Amino acid sequence: MEAILNTAQEELLKRTRDVLGQLRDVLADTAASPEDRAALAESIRQLDELFLLVLAGEFNSGKSSFINALLGQPLLEEGVTPTTSQIYLLKYGDKAEQKPVEKGVWVQTAPVDILQKISIVDTPGTNAILREHEALTAEFIPRSDLVLFITSADRPFTESERNFLSQIRDWGKKIVLVVNKVDILTDEADKEKVIAFVRDSARNLVGEISAVFAVSAKLAQQAKSGQPQMWEASGFEPLEAFIRETLDDDGRFRLKLLNPLGVGHKLVKKQLDARQADLDSLKEDTQLLADIEGQMTYYDEDMQRNFQARLSEIDNLLYDMEKRGDAFFDDMMRLGRIPDLIRAKRVERAFENEVVADTPQQIEKRVGEMVDWMVEQDLRQWTAVAEHLAKRKDDHQNRVVGEGGPREGTLAYDRQRLVNSIGESTRRAVDTYDRDKEAEEMAASARQAVVNTGLAGVGVGLGVAIAIAAHVVWVDVTGVLAGVAAAAIGLLILPSRRRKAKKELEEKLAELRQKLVSSLTEQFNREIRRSAQRIEDTIAPFSRFVRAEQDKIGRQHEQLVELEAHVLGLRAQLQADGVTG
Repeated sequence: MEAILNTAQEELLKRTRDVLGQLRDVLADTAASPEDRAALAESIRQLDELFLLVLAGEFNSGKSSFINALLGQPLLEEGVTPTTSQIYLLKYGDKAEQKPVEKGVWVQTAPVDILQKISIVDTPGTNAILREHEALTAEFIPRSDLVLFITSADRPFTESERNFLSQIRDWGKKIVLVVNKVDILTDEADKEKVIAFVRDSARNLVGEISAVFAVSAKLAQQAKSGQPQMWEASGFEPLEAFIRETLDDDGRFRLKLLNPLGVGHKLVKKQLDARQADLDSLKEDTQLLADIEGQMTYYDEDMQRNFQARLSEIDNLLYDMEKRGDAFFDDMMRLGRIPDLIRAKRVERAFENEVVADTPQQIEKRVGEMVDWMVEQDLRQWTAVAEHLAKRKDDHQNRVVGEGGPREGTLAYDRQRLVNSIGESTRRAVDTYDRDKEAEEMAASARQAVVNTGLAGVGVGLGVAIAIAAHVVWVDVTGVLAGVAAAAIGLLILPSRRRKAKKELEEKLAELRQKLVSSLTEQFNREIRRSAQRIEDTIAPFSRFVRAEQDKIGRQHEQLVELEAHVLGLRAQLQADGVTG
């Protein structure tokens, strides 16, 4: 092909090859179907072959007789039944012969001048008895450079022809309509009515039609076989003139490049739609992840706020104990209670009963309630995430069309697999959630945190730890009280000892409160982080998948947009006047 091109045509051919080659590489990285990739590869290969003129239509519309009339030789079998059960590729050759070259395709050679510049394809009828015949025709259409669509004057523009023309339209093919067998219409008005019907129906269906011709292949064959008087009535002269003018060197070159560019544009648009749908789906997935992240943020804030409120209750228990201690010393350390102060054991019991009272049990109870609350909130958060994912999964599946579902290797398939995996993990986490075990482990962690502060030894409960700490406070305070028995009784000594006892109690309880609150805060913050981390770890694979797919599909979308601009630019240049001259 390149040997007969001028400089401008060579440049256009090179640019066309480059753009379609880039598109082929992009499609290899997308979820494009093997059929689409094969159609593009075949179109690129066709750039190096002769112009391809494809004839399509229903069987018995006269396709074979039309080709015989066009070539002036009875090369193909004709009949009222589907005689063309294969695709016949007519090429120039020194002699007329047929041979199979691939499944469903035969090559017919003949020494006919027109075949030196173009190849002609005769296809099975669009309504052939064997459905694979129609499939063969449909697969061959993307390879065509120009389509002559033959319809019969006795049944113009049937339903099967409409359906098939829609497929041709989707591939962006240049179409010429031929109404055959017009010799059966003896009235000129009827002929014009049929032609108008075919033209208007085709335009409504596929848009632009290059031309519409009314012919009689039968009369044309008679004219070329020794009855020239039939030539004008056959209507073949305008058709052959159109073919000569359209398929001159420039015309063939223009259509030759427009064909693969049309295929490329169809595939670009198809992939752009698919990429945009993927990006929209990923946008929803990003929103899903943002919703979960927002839930986790609110969860953390709510947990911190509620935890501080519950911690304040524990703190208040110790403040109340301190107030009772102040009241105890005010009552105990006065002149009227000197006899009692001398009895240390009695004072100690009174301190435990009146000051310590049930504070250890109350703290133990509050911590237990806090543990149960945290376990319940953890389970609720898992359940909320599971329900959110399940809803998103249902929304996605409702958009999947077709019984087969998403194809393996596509975004929809990979996404659904991941969401299913995460959903299964969250459901399993919820279903197997052992509240008692979780509470026991959390309580044990809280006790260990208290042990680590030195408030109590290993193996004791939290309440016991508080009681021991309170006893330590009392032991320290008794050092203050013991001095009262040995000191001279006086108005100055008791107030001084009372202030010292209160101060000792305040300092010891402040230390106890600080250690207890800080140890519980640290431990429960750790539990909150652990709960959030488990959910984040479960979601992480899906989050990474969404980010990676957004980057990849975003790049593909940009590449496809750029390629579409190149394809449209080349098509516009080819269709402009004088570009290929």
